[in-house]
Amino acid sequence: MPTATVVGGHTTVQDDYQGGVESIIRLNDEFPLETLQGIGDFSHLTVVWRFHLARPEDVQLHARSPRNDPRWPATGTFVHRNHRRPNQLAVSYPKLLDVQGRDLLVTDLDAVDGTPVLDIAPFFTQMGPRGEIRQPAWPGEMLDPTYWAPASGRP
Repeated sequence: MPTATVVGGHTTVQDDYQGGVESIIRLNDEFPLETLQGIGDFSHLTVVWRFHLARPEDVQLHARSPRNDPRWPATGTFVHRNHRRPNQLAVSYPKLLDVQGRDLLVTDLDAVDGTPVLDIAPFFTQMGPRGEIRQPAWPGEMLDPTYWAPASGRP
């Protein structure tokens, strides 16, 4: 059951240029305002959301190259972070700019207007990864520098 909805921000699904866009995460009316009490003390949120524009037939349960680009190795479904995963869920870590009643004003949320938000939590540094982070080169090649580049620079 969604707890909130994304209002504003990105209006179309894009692979890159996600940065610098402000949007609102609007808490649903059935939740009392006190469920947000204290959230404004945090700089970032952990947001679980659903790819609501994806279709069940978009799911791909096989290895494939990220973004279908042969420069990167074929990897399995659970190595990708997109709508082709079975539950079509995503996790983002937007910066919290302000709290106004039921509205959480954020930036750098890579969900589009109308997206159902399944869960909202503050980001705790202590709950982030521990130890050294290891990953192959291809995620950096794919995402740097354009994924979080300002949306205003989108071609």
